Parts: sequence; structure tokens; C-alpha cells
Amino acid sequence: MTKNLPEVPTEIRTERLLLRMPMPGDGKAVNAAIQASLDDLKPWLGFAQEEPSPEETEINQLESHLNFLKRESLRYLVFDKETGSFIGSTGFHAIEWDVPKMEIGYWLDSRATGKGYMAEAVSALTELAFTTLKCNRLEIQCDAENLKSRAIPEKLGYVLEGTLKNDERSVDGKRLTDTCIYAKFA
Repeated sequence: MTKNLPEVPTEIRTERLLLRMPMPGDGKAVNAAIQASLDDLKPWLGFAQEEPSPEETEINQLESHLNFLKRESLRYLVFDKETGSFIGSTGFHAIEWDVPKMEIGYWLDSRATGKGYMAEAVSALTELAFTTLKCNRLEIQCDAENLKSRAIPEKLGYVLEGTLKNDERSVDGKRLTDTCIYAKFA
């Protein structure tokens, strides 16, 4: 049985950013940002444990495009409106349309950090989730030690519901980590 899934914009514009769903051909720009940011991403993200090839990144973008169309996950690539440069990725995953609730994830090209871009992008997604997608709950989960990632939900007024102790293995598998769960509600 096919359920009625909401219309989801393929593009979102903010004051400084363009967020859009992944498209064929995006892999090259995304891969270049990953390569430039590998040292900063590696402690936190599984995909950054090994240097991905441009072909692997392109395949990932194509899969994300399909997942967006199927409404299984809604990744948005983040571009600087002024320069047109790719600067990061954000989006909704762990979507439960029956509630509805979802989780926001994100990463930023190291060359674009410290300018408030990701807070601006996540703020736009938060508004989209509550107004257009009629979400009842949004979550942002991150490693308790990832202070840059934690700063986003804290800046945007998400509530720290709790910290799960020894919740996961670190992405390198060497130690147990704690997970902070931030949430916002309709």
C-alpha cells in the first residue's frame, strides 16, 4: 500500500544559501569538499574513515537523489548563493512519516566553518519540518565530544533531552562514546 507522502521542496533558499536535493554530477564537488575536510570529519563520520573516490561519492549522491524521490531520506546539498560553491550537506533521515518525526544530520566543508552557514541551513530545515512537513518532533543527535556539532542545536533552541552513556562505538571502533539527543517539538 502506498501512503500519501508530502510534497517536499527540492530547493530551499535562505539569506546566503541554496539548499537543494542531490543531482547527477554533484559527486565531484562533494568529493572535493570531503577531501579538503577529511581531518575534521574523520573523528565523527563513518564515510570519512577512508578517502572516498570521486566515483564512490557520485554513486552516493545518486543514491541520495533516489532516496529523496522515494521520501526515505531527504538530503540537501548546501551551496553559497553568492559564489555557487558547494559548502556542505544536511537533511532529514530516520524519518517516520506515521508520527511524523525525523532527525537532522549535517556536515560542513572545513573551508566554510565559522560563518554560521550550518546554523542557517538547519534553521531553514527546522522551519520546513514544522510548517510544510507537519512534523511533531525533530531530533539532532551527535557525539557528546563534538562541540561544533552540538553548538548548532543549542544555538537554535533545541532541548537537550539527554545524553546516552556508552551508546555507540566511535567511528574508528576503538572506544565507546556518549550521544547527545537534542529535540524540538511542534
